[in-house]
Amino acid sequence: MEAILTDCVQNSLRHFMFKNAIFLCDRLCAEFPSEMNLQLLAASYLQNNQAYSAYYILKGMQTSQSRYLFAISCFQMDLLNEAETALCPSNEPGGEIPNGASGHYLLGLIYRYTDRKRSAIHHFRLALSIDPLLWSAYEELCILGAAEEATVVFGEAAALCIEKQHFYLGLASPNLHVASEGCNLVSSLNFSSEDVSPRQLKNTQVNSFRDIPSNHHGAAISASQPHNGGGPSNISLYNTPSPLASQLSGVVPPPLCRNAQPNGSNLNTVNADGSPKSVVNSLVQAPRRKFVDEGKLRKISGRLFSESGPRRSTRLAGDAGVDTNANTTGVDGNGTSSSKYLGAKLSSVAFRTVTIRNSQYLANDNIEEGISAEIFDDICANLASANSSSSPGDVRSLDQDGPTVPVGGVAISRSKVSSGVSEVLGLIKTLGEGYRLSCLYRCQDALNTFLTLPLRHYNTSWVLSQVGKAHFELVDYLEADRVFSLSLRVSPYSLEGMDIYSTVLYHLKEDMKLSYLARELISTDRLAPQSWCAMGNCYSLQKDHETALKNFQRSVQLNTRFAYAHTLCGHEYVALEDFENGIKSYQDALQIDSRHYNAWYGLGMIFLRQEKFEFSEHHFRTAFHINPRSSVIMSYLGTALHALKRSEDAIKIMDCAIFSDRKNPLPMYQKANILMSLEKFDEALEVLQELKEYAPRESSVYALMGKIYKRQNMHEKAMLHFGIALDLKPSATDVATIKAAIEKLHVPDELEN
Repeated sequence: MEAILTDCVQNSLRHFMFKNAIFLCDRLCAEFPSEMNLQLLAASYLQNNQAYSAYYILKGMQTSQSRYLFAISCFQMDLLNEAETALCPSNEPGGEIPNGASGHYLLGLIYRYTDRKRSAIHHFRLALSIDPLLWSAYEELCILGAAEEATVVFGEAAALCIEKQHFYLGLASPNLHVASEGCNLVSSLNFSSEDVSPRQLKNTQVNSFRDIPSNHHGAAISASQPHNGGGPSNISLYNTPSPLASQLSGVVPPPLCRNAQPNGSNLNTVNADGSPKSVVNSLVQAPRRKFVDEGKLRKISGRLFSESGPRRSTRLAGDAGVDTNANTTGVDGNGTSSSKYLGAKLSSVAFRTVTIRNSQYLANDNIEEGISAEIFDDICANLASANSSSSPGDVRSLDQDGPTVPVGGVAISRSKVSSGVSEVLGLIKTLGEGYRLSCLYRCQDALNTFLTLPLRHYNTSWVLSQVGKAHFELVDYLEADRVFSLSLRVSPYSLEGMDIYSTVLYHLKEDMKLSYLARELISTDRLAPQSWCAMGNCYSLQKDHETALKNFQRSVQLNTRFAYAHTLCGHEYVALEDFENGIKSYQDALQIDSRHYNAWYGLGMIFLRQEKFEFSEHHFRTAFHINPRSSVIMSYLGTALHALKRSEDAIKIMDCAIFSDRKNPLPMYQKANILMSLEKFDEALEVLQELKEYAPRESSVYALMGKIYKRQNMHEKAMLHFGIALDLKPSATDVATIKAAIEKLHVPDELEN
């Protein structure tokens, strides 16, 4: 009964029938209340976006897997202190973090959101050292501005680590084929730097899975520390081929599961005490690192490949020494699966299975789950002899030259594995370097890096959104519009970067396109924060700041860790002259992402308007240190310096801003203002004459020229330029200012002051 219920629960989870899984698992736990079954129930609740249920089920449990699942539940509920305690118990200060790379990644997120940047960086780097393909950890390091060059992180050391994991775990891990069947319950949960928004929780099954704290390699941090799980590793008797691999073909799977076959069957055993081994535990628990002597390895490798012929359920039952009425799933010679029922329990000795296309090879001895690097060559030698001694019908090898290793159900030669690892790392290296440069706001370098990608990878929504963001930061809004439009056509279901795209359209004053984009995003996913950011920008462009603020607040409500939404709220508060709430919104954004320069810039603008020039200069300078290539930030930093009577420093920073982006008229205008205040009228006019070429229809340029001519007592030229400024239809405030200047045209400056 227990095995049947367990299999039904797992089958329901694989087919996204979460409510059915919860109901059946509740029956399972009522009949067999073991911790393993409670873990399965908690995982079912997590899949159904009910973290609070998993929280109460797992609270107080001490096994490694229970602590990890409990930490995930706490993280979703924003109980970060409890999540940290679960991963790092206070009574075990030097204890092992559960689930290896995944545990360190989750702990890094917790430290990041509790403003402990150094600890977060440390754990993200540890996660990458254990699993070099844990992209999310590198992404977080880039966001924190602490990522090393991608060529270093994904270099030779990473390649060697991945190759060793393939060779070692191809022999030693009995759980890898379970991974290829898509049975890991935890791996379909999303926990990232922007995690746990209601939209993500509602759409778990269609998310990218990129932020899953799940260690597919199961590596432990310390070889000297015992694994909390302990005991032999068994897998459940029941299994149904999962459609997960085919449905999520666009998602990069774990290295050993790249070629998972839908017809590949798993041998699932039951523990000696009758409790089924949870699929959750079968993948994410870290293996113990021990040493296996050379003689035992030769014996093992020989047995792995010595038997030939089809491995049917009857042969399997005979090898296990059990009755043929128990439950097992086998694969016939023609590739179709057959199921039989076995009444007796299997022995507690775990079966080590290596599934290769239509055959299964079993070793009934316990294989130690960690193999030292010193015997790496012996493994390869044994694999070579085993491969040559096995019959041609046993293994469908892609390459008969050299030693072979089972990877995803196919025997692949060592050279093929090395080549595949190099290709994967080469691709991730380019993507990682481009993303790192983008996070450092070296946008042109990032664009050049992305251009080196193959066209099939360049024309994906993630890459195009990064390219669009780079053009946005370069203030090239027209090109950003073109790239984001292409991204929407390529992946209309992806909302990556759509918040930035809406801001691009806001700056271009494309009200029709912005309105259409907002409606499309809302119809695609009304629980996405990006959708409401677009809607807010649409109202903000129409000067309806109160409605815009409500939309941005809705975005924050959907994802409280979405820093850009907090910043947009701050902008609207400033537009409404509610500076107190504006400051609070910007500070909330910085609490989430201390390198979010837009929030530092927003605070600087508030203090500049409040004439708190020292505070303003501090915040603008901080924003400048984060993004030293922004001409807008440099312009306002120069303005703050000029207000502090540091005009020479202000002119220098203005020159840097002009050199950085000659298309931006703001620094040239501000420089002319500073020169006029220093009574360097000729130099100011020279700057404005050059500015007219870049902004021929900017009324403020002509108005400033009129003021300078008035100061020089050249009233006719002053009147001419004031008139041109009015003809260019400035804002109502500017119209009033220009008319006041015309009325006082013949009033001496001394009397006017």
